[in-house]
Amino acid sequence: MTSFPPGFLWGAATAAHQVEGNNVNSDLWVLEHCNPTLFEEPSLDACDHYHRFADDIRLLASLGLNTYRFSIEWARIEPEQGRFSVSALDHYRRVLAACHENGVTPMVTFYHFSSPRWFAGMGGWEKRNAGDLFVRYCERSTRHLGDLITSASTFNEPNLPMLLRWISNVDIPFTTVLRMGRQASRAIGAGQFGCFFLGDGDKLQNHMIAAHHRAMEALKSGPGDYPVGVNITLQDEQAVGQNSKRDKKCAEVYEPWLAAASRSDFLGIQTYTRCRVGKKGDLGPEPGVELTQMGYEYWPDALEVSLRYAAARVRVPIYITESGVATDDDSRRIDFIRQSLGGVTRCLADGIDVRGYIHWSLLDNFEWIYGYRPKFGLIAVNRETQERTVKPSAHYLGEIARQNRIPDLAVIG
Repeated sequence: MTSFPPGFLWGAATAAHQVEGNNVNSDLWVLEHCNPTLFEEPSLDACDHYHRFADDIRLLASLGLNTYRFSIEWARIEPEQGRFSVSALDHYRRVLAACHENGVTPMVTFYHFSSPRWFAGMGGWEKRNAGDLFVRYCERSTRHLGDLITSASTFNEPNLPMLLRWISNVDIPFTTVLRMGRQASRAIGAGQFGCFFLGDGDKLQNHMIAAHHRAMEALKSGPGDYPVGVNITLQDEQAVGQNSKRDKKCAEVYEPWLAAASRSDFLGIQTYTRCRVGKKGDLGPEPGVELTQMGYEYWPDALEVSLRYAAARVRVPIYITESGVATDDDSRRIDFIRQSLGGVTRCLADGIDVRGYIHWSLLDNFEWIYGYRPKFGLIAVNRETQERTVKPSAHYLGEIARQNRIPDLAVIG
């Protein structure tokens, strides 16, 4: 049996737009309802987590997990520029209280891809004053919530736009993007529409790194005393052949945010797969390998590689803030967890400061442009009734969490 350090965090994650439902003031809600749109379907009620959060958190705790990572929604808290909703802030205070009542550590993400539609209508993160607006939101939110927060991240995967430049297995029709953007601008009466997913990676990166450091200061100036970090996406980048562009890719996609994390209280890493990089860029999945519902390789070994890559570049504690697999075969999810955690134990044995494993995701939810088809959840959600059904993988991970070790045979209920 392999044990984990005392106090190791075991949990599952969600994001507000993907689970709460009816996030009507967000930019993504606008884009989902454009015609044409990149989204396979709209989010609509999602998992109705906005109303069912107390039951969902109790269910998470009953499984043996001790941590819940979730995001608060800027579009709900500041639905109009400069107008803050005390009702929305009170809602997230109740979510935080439910975590504490159930002995669950809340990890709060302040920005998980979705923005207020008014922010997008101003050009989003590409505008120079974007950071000022985000910091103001962080200041107002932590003033209301900070005494109940245990850990906070400013951004979720802010390096994703840079990564999307390299991904070859996602075919996004440029004409649809242009038409969708124009229609979104008309829908909100704006001259432009700036969405995080579709923005200029260089501008977003520069503005968001600066905003991260300022937001850290803002969060720490409010009530409470909690660490603040940032969660970035990492892949197992593998060079293929001579003159591979892997190092160039890593320098563009990962290194700037790893440098930012090194000046933070912790780094969250989010890893799902490997990527093969040749002399012209990404090569896509290797022929014949197992693919997930997202179209990338089933590759649990990526987590260990990503941990070692990050640990060689930062000297702050590392949390695995997302790791998981999109599959309808829950036995493959169990195997993915088992193999991924095997890599974590090897990193711990080598002295890498890993503090927790947060699975993506708690619920089968809205997976952005792919809609509800990919199944990442430990818990299934009936789209008609909102009934929750716990999967064997949830019991598997929960038993590991209860014992704080990987048994030879984890109990699967």
